[in-house]
Amino acid sequence: MTGILPVDITSEVKTNFINYAMNVIVDRALPDVRDGLKPVQRRIMYAMLQEGLLSNHKHAKSASVVGEVMKHYHPHGDAPIYDAMVRLGQWWNLRYTLVDPQGNFGSMDGDMAAAPRYTEARMTRLGEELLADIEKNTVDLKPNYDETVMEPTVIPSAVPNLLINGAVGIAVGMATNIPPHNLTEICNGLLAIIENPAITLDGLMEHVQGPDFPTGGRISKNGIRDAYATGHASLKVRGKARIDEKNGRHQIIISEIPYQVNKTNLIQTISAMYKAGKIPDISALRDESDRKDPVRIVVELKRGAIPTLVLNQLYKYTQLQTTFTVINLSIVKGEPRVLPLKDTMQYFLDHRQEVVTRRTQYELDKALARAHILEGLIIALDHIEEVIALIRKAQSGSEARDALMTRFALSEEQSQAILDMRLQRLTGLEVDKLRAEHVEVTALIGRLRSILGDEKLLWREIKKEIRDVRDRFGDERRSTITLLEEDIGKEDLIAVEDMVISMTRAGYLKRTKLDAYREQKRGGRGSSGGKLREEDVNTRVFVGSTHDYLLFFTDQGRVFHEKIYDLPEAGRDAKGTHIKNLLPGLREQENIASVLSIKGFDEDGCFVFATRSGIIKKTLITDYGNITSAGLIAINLQQGDELIGVGIVKDGDHVVLATRDGQAMRFAEGEVRDTGRATQGVIGIRLREGDAVVSMALVPGGDEESELLAVSECGLGKRTPVGDYPSKGRGGLGVITLDVTEKTGPLVTLTRVGGNEELMVLTEKGTVIRTRVDDIRVTGRNAQGVKVINIQEKDRVISAFPVRREDEL
Repeated sequence: MTGILPVDITSEVKTNFINYAMNVIVDRALPDVRDGLKPVQRRIMYAMLQEGLLSNHKHAKSASVVGEVMKHYHPHGDAPIYDAMVRLGQWWNLRYTLVDPQGNFGSMDGDMAAAPRYTEARMTRLGEELLADIEKNTVDLKPNYDETVMEPTVIPSAVPNLLINGAVGIAVGMATNIPPHNLTEICNGLLAIIENPAITLDGLMEHVQGPDFPTGGRISKNGIRDAYATGHASLKVRGKARIDEKNGRHQIIISEIPYQVNKTNLIQTISAMYKAGKIPDISALRDESDRKDPVRIVVELKRGAIPTLVLNQLYKYTQLQTTFTVINLSIVKGEPRVLPLKDTMQYFLDHRQEVVTRRTQYELDKALARAHILEGLIIALDHIEEVIALIRKAQSGSEARDALMTRFALSEEQSQAILDMRLQRLTGLEVDKLRAEHVEVTALIGRLRSILGDEKLLWREIKKEIRDVRDRFGDERRSTITLLEEDIGKEDLIAVEDMVISMTRAGYLKRTKLDAYREQKRGGRGSSGGKLREEDVNTRVFVGSTHDYLLFFTDQGRVFHEKIYDLPEAGRDAKGTHIKNLLPGLREQENIASVLSIKGFDEDGCFVFATRSGIIKKTLITDYGNITSAGLIAINLQQGDELIGVGIVKDGDHVVLATRDGQAMRFAEGEVRDTGRATQGVIGIRLREGDAVVSMALVPGGDEESELLAVSECGLGKRTPVGDYPSKGRGGLGVITLDVTEKTGPLVTLTRVGGNEELMVLTEKGTVIRTRVDDIRVTGRNAQGVKVINIQEKDRVISAFPVRREDEL
């Protein structure tokens, strides 16, 4: 025999690892479902009790507590013991602290606690409630690691500690992350379960709204029910911030941050996001936190910044919004289990039932023992002369005890109690006290036996204690349960502002801030609208909000869409990006005929389409909600026809079609019935030979007080009241809207105006002028108008579009 035994290495490693893993899971990392404590935390609390560090006693050095725990219960090093004790006293980690600290116990900024020789600690009043009645045989004790003293396997815990303080722990192959809750709500939920054991989750959630973090914040309602139903879910958590205005500038004041977020790290992240250009509108950042306001972070904004936009950026790019992953994992009967809320609460109630039962039995045993002694004392007092004679006659204490037992049929304990009785007890007052005590103890025995014999009385006792804990330690919620957006989308990070969208004949598109185009008087020479190639010209300019959808209708009758904020932003002199790069679904020889912006596809009303040959069509907006990157059929066109304009009409609106030769046809939108997307439409205006429709104007409600603005190729324009255009049924030749001559050139556009807009006029060579509409004279239909823009040689107007004035934006 060599003493060496062959073993299978795979089997041996597997066995050893499983043993190690279970040790970590059960004896280190995970809390017990009954008292909500990990072993080291339980040992810390028990050691403080043994040391007498109650809430009404003096604080003791933390080092002494750590030493006591390490000496008797937890031989794993002083650093982890001290760290665990420190966490029990940090208000930002525990909703209800169990340790009352004195000295530097760290901070929300991630500062470490001072060394244990410098700090002191004792239990809080709530911490004492966890250990209440532990001396009454309420829990099992086991030998410590060296079998020199006993320690509890669990503590009585009159407080639902697991739920009110939560737990965080990483074991082997599993982790726990239980959020803290409000004590009042949890106690109310426990009482509801006792009253109705079959209560549903929805019924329970009438009492328990959701987690309640010590640092406050706002918790998304979405996900809470899943967490309570399954024990596993993700919750969105946001800090609380308000927007103030100071000296004409806005500032965001953060007063609460998400649970377990390091305040210093949050501030550093905000600074980093500013430097990275993700949050560009910050002008200053300060931490004004103090004892009165533990969290006060001031974010000052630049002048003109939109505070709600910056706040969304803070939620998106910093820890001001986090995700809390709920994993309700705890040790249940020696095994790790993920539990729903009701099961977790039921296990606590089962524990309290056992504790109260054992405590009652303990108190009953003590009361019975005391009653037994009192009965012997009373017998002795009733026969005091004979008792004294027996005692004096006896030669020893044992002989006297035996004589009393024989003469009065007493037990050994009763006889010994008589012998130990002081002579003072023979006074009349003391005799009365003994008899009164016997009555009191007899009543107590009856009450305790009733509790043990009637489960309803037992649960009544448990309910009474839960109410007492709630009334003494309950408080208001700190976290707000609300509906939060599940994510901060791209749109939430983009300011709502008007943009000038311009497009060239060659298909280059860009968006530019509206204030890049300065206002000029009528008849000015305009400013450059973009540096174009010699053969390229601008063909379309209009204004839309960054959050609007931009619809691109092609001359072949298809439609594409993009969000305006997704368009390339460029300066006034930039060329832009080619439309093919934005709309890869465009076909060869297919051009953009009309561009329109809308808020969404659930709007009331219809799209109205006009073609070059005078066809008009109307279709509900909702029919276009499923546009894909490949485009969607908007209108079926006849051979040789093409789409020239699209607008939005509602009931009672009027449509005006205008032709190149200066004819116009006005009719009510009701003259055109609604048809589906893939239809051709009906005749809107009949054309003379060589003429073609160039423009469509829409008049809301047929308002005859508004005006139609006509602009010609040679830069002449005029305003004419809508009432000057008779409303005739569709299909006619129309009436004159502009006296077209060589001086005016053909009609370019006819559009409705109210008189308080500005007109943007674009020429073929790229010149743009922005002028007030009310500077353009009001004339009749047959007039030629006045100069709106001075046209250079071999140039011509190709587009004119009214926009809101800057002071109205």
